[in-house]
Amino acid sequence: MLAKRIIPCLDVKEGRVVKGVQYVNFRDAGDPVEQAAWYNEQGADELVFLDITASIEHRGTMLDIVKRTAEQVFIPFTVGGGIRSVEDIRATLNAGADKVSIMTAGVQNPKLISESAERFGNQCIVVAVDAKRVPREGRDDAYLGPAPDEEIEWLVHTHGGTQPTQVDALEYAKRAEDLGAGELLVTSMDADGTRAGYDLELLRRISESAGIPVIASGGAGNVEHMYQALAVGKCDAVLAASIFHFREYSVRQVKEELSARGIPVRL
Repeated sequence: MLAKRIIPCLDVKEGRVVKGVQYVNFRDAGDPVEQAAWYNEQGADELVFLDITASIEHRGTMLDIVKRTAEQVFIPFTVGGGIRSVEDIRATLNAGADKVSIMTAGVQNPKLISESAERFGNQCIVVAVDAKRVPREGRDDAYLGPAPDEEIEWLVHTHGGTQPTQVDALEYAKRAEDLGAGELLVTSMDADGTRAGYDLELLRRISESAGIPVIASGGAGNVEHMYQALAVGKCDAVLAASIFHFREYSVRQVKEELSARGIPVRL
């Protein structure tokens, strides 16, 4: 069985790492370059850097900070936020990223996923799915097709979670894979920052239908939550921010506890 990955996430706003609750009420969590170096030393399997206001502000990723951060890490490094074109991807990879995360542009222009996967390889392309639970009665059935006999669904939100769409998150995840995504980064907007646990049903449904790795995001408050995302949500990796940024857990501690519970990890 492949080892499960533990991935700290740097949400960056105005040059600083921040952490909010359900995409609002951000508080400062340090310098991204310093945090990256610490996670590299801690034994993180990968690191994710998300410029969370780039799409809202209609600008590109802060590549100067990406470059300085990349110089501190010797593990796979994913960068997202403001990725709108093949040229943006090339520039981000040249700045030191190993992978790019596509969110808003993937919804607006799905062809970008296939073009970038063909140009740079599937392994470089992570498609982010920011999903929020909504009552099914609010859906646009003419756009999404027949609705399953369920009361709840998950709809994709773009622009850092600020703009709702009528795109079904489960369908979008599958489409992204078909277009060439190498991984899916699935974030529950409802759980984000709450530290109450991941949305296991959302994760399980996407993981069971996906033939590519799924990264769980949104809601980690302790190691039990991570265990549930891997064992019940059937994910290949867990992403967390608050519990690492504020030194409540070290990456090593999380890995040791997961290993003791039978989860294969790289110690």
